[in-house]
Amino acid sequence: MKTRTVSLVLTLVMAMVMTACTGGQQNQQESKDTEKTGEEKKVQEQAADGEKESTQSVELTVFAAASMTETLTEIGELYSKEHPEVKVSFNFDSSGTLKTQIQEGAVCDLFISAGQKQMDQLDIQATSEVNTEGLDYVLEESRTDILENKVTLCVAEGSQEDIQNFDALAEALKSKDILMAMGNEDVPVGQYTQKILEYYGLQEEELAGAGKISYGSNVKEVTTQISEGSVDCGVIYCTDAYSAGLTVSDAATPQMCGQVIYPASVLKTSTHQEEAQEFLDYLQTEAAMKIFEEVGFSPVKQEG
Repeated sequence: MKTRTVSLVLTLVMAMVMTACTGGQQNQQESKDTEKTGEEKKVQEQAADGEKESTQSVELTVFAAASMTETLTEIGELYSKEHPEVKVSFNFDSSGTLKTQIQEGAVCDLFISAGQKQMDQLDIQATSEVNTEGLDYVLEESRTDILENKVTLCVAEGSQEDIQNFDALAEALKSKDILMAMGNEDVPVGQYTQKILEYYGLQEEELAGAGKISYGSNVKEVTTQISEGSVDCGVIYCTDAYSAGLTVSDAATPQMCGQVIYPASVLKTSTHQEEAQEFLDYLQTEAAMKIFEEVGFSPVKQEG
């Protein structure tokens, strides 16, 4: 009887030990499975975050002439819809101001100027007479002329002066007390206006000294002066006249001020040269050109 009791006790003890071991192993396995599931989930989340970052990983910074504000904003939104992995940010101002900002180290991937002069000043391939500081920012193989604009005369709605064309403007500046708005000398539209004044044999300094000229730091400021009627007339691009709802009285001929060409180039300092070139290529597509042409821009025409 005693022997049977001892045997029964030993059997129960062994069963309890085996159960404990089995349970411990099961708990350890469950713990490992839980850890594995957690690690896999973490890896999946990191992969998802990485994929999300890759789709929004590139931000292009485009410096462009103020006269392109409306069109490039629209095209940029269209491009981002087609290329969600690229965000396009714009800095619009006079080409001279933008050139200075680039020279001073501002982050810029693509530069679009309203005049060749400002682009040449950043291009080591340009002559030393223009690129006087030997600046080397333009990625040579990317530089291209993408658009042509027109320099126009617009008369303020409330003006009492009968200025129907540039010939009439020249006569009025010589003989009447009128006020004309134009861009500063470092602004392309101002430089084109200076050529028009020279074409008619007018001296800018004399006119400014007589209080007949009001200046703007970019074409948008000149446009605003005309729209608000603070001047009798002004010289702006046809694209800005269209955007502001102004009536164009006359357009300058190439003989007056030359062609108004917009050069564009990826910059050597860009960290996203490939993406910048792709956006520049897009600006020359039929879809983009349609938007440009709606406000008065046109493809570049060869002189002669």
